[in-house]
Amino acid sequence: MGFSDFIGNELAVKHLREAVAAGRVPHSLLMGGPRGAGKYTLALMLAQAINCLRQPVTDGLPDFCGECANCERIGQAMDLTARVDEAIAAREDLRETDKKETRILVQTHPSVLVIPPDPPQLLIKLGQVRTLIREIYRTPSEARRSVYIFTSASFMKEAATSLLKVLEEPPSHALIILLAENPGELLPTIRSRTSLIRLGAIATGQIEPLLASRRGDLKPAERALVARLAEGAVGRALSFDLPAYLTYRNEALQLLRFALQENDHSTLFRMTETYRAGAEGQEKTVGLIRTLRSLLEDLLLHLSGASGLVRNIDLQRELAAMAQQIDLEWIERAARGLQSVESGMRRNLLRSISLDAFATDLAASAQH
Repeated sequence: MGFSDFIGNELAVKHLREAVAAGRVPHSLLMGGPRGAGKYTLALMLAQAINCLRQPVTDGLPDFCGECANCERIGQAMDLTARVDEAIAAREDLRETDKKETRILVQTHPSVLVIPPDPPQLLIKLGQVRTLIREIYRTPSEARRSVYIFTSASFMKEAATSLLKVLEEPPSHALIILLAENPGELLPTIRSRTSLIRLGAIATGQIEPLLASRRGDLKPAERALVARLAEGAVGRALSFDLPAYLTYRNEALQLLRFALQENDHSTLFRMTETYRAGAEGQEKTVGLIRTLRSLLEDLLLHLSGASGLVRNIDLQRELAAMAQQIDLEWIERAARGLQSVESGMRRNLLRSISLDAFATDLAASAQH
């Protein structure tokens, strides 16, 4: 176990290892890159390298063993989804009054705190940043440096303001790492106080052979599809849940078909009524929105004459037919509609109603 297990972005990894070697890892880092590029994995690996008890050296640069007490405990946070699910389940067991005050945090090592977006709004909240503020000024007793990892750039305004105050004068023993698909989401004042590490996409041609060796459950055509849907993100490709994606895609196609054809509203309503409140409904809606975006991007590629870049390659014929019925203005309207659905989620509006409104609005625009 070590940095050699990280696939791709060799220059970014080397830069971080050189910083560890020189003792010049900044007090705050911003890791930017697409979902699944390995931002979270690399952040935890950096925490392990800084705090590894054995401190091995490979290729002349610091590494981590993955086996010592520190590496092992930090590594337990690697399966973020499982750890967050555990934290959510623990919160659900609390009294109602305590639930409101309890924020989702992941801590498998006393000096490494992972801060994910708090459901159901999926935002970094003030209570989470306050926990960081309480802990960050304590000198770590079981690590060289304490590490705080924010897994999202979506902050509530008050939370971002509080974090900014810490970033202005961080303690020397602490490292704050912000992960962002789009660093531009963060306040300019936060970005200016961090050192940016960019993780780029991997070529589709590199991902397919990797899937062939590690994903025996996928057939050749499925590997080709997943390699494209992963958008150059190795981690996303290796963990891609194709059956779940295809389920979301079938429902996304129902919405688009409804918008482009004269369909019975009852079919639409039967589908959208399954998108209810709660964590399960939240997860379903997020999956549907991502899939709709993927299909809209493919439609845009067809409109621009770049159909060879389409990701949903098994839908080429249907996408081409849909593209004949729409224009750029329709796609822009659809993109704004998805933003409205996401905004409604943050305000706890009924998701089924938001999705109904999205589809019927698109249907109205297609008919004009």
